[in-house]
Amino acid sequence: MLRLGRREFGENDRVIMAIVNRTPDSFYDQGATFSDEPALARVEQAVADGAAIIDVGGVKAGPGDEVSAEEEARRTVGFVAEVRRRHPDVVISVDTWRHEVGEAVCAAGADVLNDVWGGVDPKLAEVAARYGAGLVCTHAGGARPRTRPHRIGYDDVVEDILRVTLELAERAVELGVRRDGIMIDPGHDFGKNTRHSLEATRRLGELTETGWPVLVSLSNKDFVGESLDRPVKERLIGTLATTAVSAWLGARIYRVHEVAETRQVLDMVSSIAGHRPPAVARRGLA
Repeated sequence: MLRLGRREFGENDRVIMAIVNRTPDSFYDQGATFSDEPALARVEQAVADGAAIIDVGGVKAGPGDEVSAEEEARRTVGFVAEVRRRHPDVVISVDTWRHEVGEAVCAAGADVLNDVWGGVDPKLAEVAARYGAGLVCTHAGGARPRTRPHRIGYDDVVEDILRVTLELAERAVELGVRRDGIMIDPGHDFGKNTRHSLEATRRLGELTETGWPVLVSLSNKDFVGESLDRPVKERLIGTLATTAVSAWLGARIYRVHEVAETRQVLDMVSSIAGHRPPAVARRGLA
């Protein structure tokens, strides 16, 4: 059982985490949800389309203008509080690596800290423990926040992903983070080239076999773009194909931009797997 905020998710639930970027320079939407009203409208639509988790980010993952902890908090804390007011039952996640920001957003009502940079600030897990929040433990290949990989190599990338994420998860438990609130993330594109991310996808079953809920953040990423030679706005089909494979291999949480399309893919995989009945059943019955 995975327990986040007021929600509980069973082992056969495939859960959507919708991305809401509170940044002016997002690689995907170039700041479309930087202002409050478009961001709140995005939340409303994502929930209507089937997202159970809203993931709020205040700093672009890639290189760009410096964003202080104070500015990151300014972009996220008040927004988290408003989403919490409007949607008491939605799970609110915040994508941050800084414990100061984690503290502020948890106080405002966040349920999950999405540590995409792999424990670079060890105090972030302590914040999750103190607030009873969930925690995403990510493999980032030792990369510093907001840097791109350069000629990075692994003897076995999946072995490294397993070693790092399991160490982060067990450390979190020792600090007092709820075991049923911890997820592991192979960190596609983070500290990896395209071949590394493809191998992490191909061998995702090795992560799901650990028993920890696996979160995948695949949406429109560079490894999809390079595999198909497509720019950011033409990566949806590749993203959905990767999503279907990841679902079949047992991933539980999907961090995405396109919620409605992802929901259909996940529901179809669930029906094929026998975990979800068809929405209607008319064929051959008349």
